[in-house]
Amino acid sequence: MKVKLLLASAAALLVLSAQQPTCRNCSSTYIEKSEIDAYAARGKAENIVDQQIRAVDVGKSNVAVGVVYRGKLTTPGAVAEHDLVSEVYHVISGSATLVTGSDITDLQRRPPDDRAVKMLNGPGNNGKSIRNPQTQVLKAGDVIVIPAGVGHWFTKIDDHIEYLMIRVDPDKAAPLKDAAASKADLATKQTKAKAK
Repeated sequence: MKVKLLLASAAALLVLSAQQPTCRNCSSTYIEKSEIDAYAARGKAENIVDQQIRAVDVGKSNVAVGVVYRGKLTTPGAVAEHDLVSEVYHVISGSATLVTGSDITDLQRRPPDDRAVKMLNGPGNNGKSIRNPQTQVLKAGDVIVIPAGVGHWFTKIDDHIEYLMIRVDPDKAAPLKDAAASKADLATKQTKAKAK
């Protein structure tokens, strides 16, 4: 009888532990529009494509918020792929043609000291093209989800595209960034801080 009771108690504890929050004593993270606007303005003025505003630990994953500004593009650059980090884009303004897919040609590993690898989205590759792609024309208000391992490639930007980026980082590949680090970052002039 005691064994059955002990097993039932263990099973109940297992069920309860599975229902517990993954981030105990965490706090929410608030980012004012003015801070997002400051990053966007700096990106335009200093020609910085991708800037991380915050990266926070939410328990089993990190979540990062960034802002991206890309100017006119008529000749496509490299295909980007991130091994561990998924991305969600919410287009603020402008429009662009985005090609996505997993069959990437001529993959080249990004070096570990690459800014994007160290600060934004962890290890990954660049490629030349995508076979059997999905093509989307993104415009203000649109959202696209790009899972880790999926190549993504802007092939045309008529004037510009600006988007809020949410990075889901379950392997915690990129560093955390709190409000104080963000304030210090905004106070620093960036040079050669472009990311793919």
